[in-house]
Amino acid sequence: MSRYSAPLSMGFSCVAHSYSHLFAPIFYIAVLALEPELGLSHGEAVSLILVSNILFGVMAPLAGWLGDRWSAVGMMTLFFLGTGGGMVLTGLADTPFAIAFWLATTGLFGSIYHPVGMAWLVRNAFNRGMALGVNGMFGGFGPAAAALMSGALIDLFGWRAAFILPGALIIVTGVVFCALVLRGDIVESKTDRRVEPPVSRQDTIRVILVLLVTMICNGMIYQATQAGLPKVFSLRVADFAAGGAFGISVMVAIVYGTAGVLQIISGRLADRYSLKTVYQLAFLCQVPLLVLASQIGGPLLVVIAVLMVTANVGSLPAENCLVARYAPSHRRGLFYGLKFVFAIGVASGLGVKLEGALFDASGDFFWLFVILASLAAAASAIGFLLPGEPSRQPARPLQVGAAE
Repeated sequence: MSRYSAPLSMGFSCVAHSYSHLFAPIFYIAVLALEPELGLSHGEAVSLILVSNILFGVMAPLAGWLGDRWSAVGMMTLFFLGTGGGMVLTGLADTPFAIAFWLATTGLFGSIYHPVGMAWLVRNAFNRGMALGVNGMFGGFGPAAAALMSGALIDLFGWRAAFILPGALIIVTGVVFCALVLRGDIVESKTDRRVEPPVSRQDTIRVILVLLVTMICNGMIYQATQAGLPKVFSLRVADFAAGGAFGISVMVAIVYGTAGVLQIISGRLADRYSLKTVYQLAFLCQVPLLVLASQIGGPLLVVIAVLMVTANVGSLPAENCLVARYAPSHRRGLFYGLKFVFAIGVASGLGVKLEGALFDASGDFFWLFVILASLAAAASAIGFLLPGEPSRQPARPLQVGAAE
């Protein structure tokens, strides 16, 4: 095996995580320009991405199964080329139907990353919480970079450039990745570096049932917040948004960039303490923050948004460690895929639709944040049903050349 394979795998997995979160936040910024151009209401315009978000989740099990049975690196090559191509074609579309179609194509290929890329990462990691925290940080960079970049590109060149240029970059990355695979610099590992003690079938079923509910709650909060924040900032932080799409995109970038970096902390906590405790506290912290977000405006709203998104994504390292802990190692890609059916597919359809419908009905976001706070409280309470685990001590140092 090439000594460069593990670090290259970690690097491309992290970059791919950023790429997987580009197209949706780009679209949510572009909606501000698409509404007048297409003559659609906010709810109608934001719904153009609905099928894409659903496919992004529901096709994940098939992608994970193919990654387990065929090839993780082969599926990652398809991810880079297909996601980038879909974004370029979205930028070239002229009608609402065409935009929705190519967004759906992008979501289809984008669905590959989470089940395949995370199983690939976990297989090579010893300190899984930390590895997933770093990976989550790059996932947070995706929405941040997308918001900042799309705002600038829309103001300078129009909304089409916001899709075409990043899409071309993803395609180029895919070509480089494919070349490294063909050279043998990146190879697949079929065994886990960290071997966990076996778990009971009863505990596995119990964890799966609890996570089905909590993942939908957390996913709805994330998706509805991501869809609504640009509009919220344009209405409630008017002084900063006066410069157009770029001013709004800067605030969105600050929120998701900061939340992404802070995922390293939650990953560290997931390595050291009970996964159940870390997971529940992440939900509990969201409740007062979402309630505050329902009522305030001005610069303080940006601070609250940073904290509430940080708490939301801060649950993910513990959640993904729970999946890795209780899923059979040879079916981990499939299990991660099933997770994202609910966490992204179902949750995105419900969350985005809820955001658009509540805004069109009320003209504000008060009830949206109140409902999301209720979901966070429910998820924290349901977390009590997870099996308890002892506090976890830091793992021994990684071997030279292994991914962390």
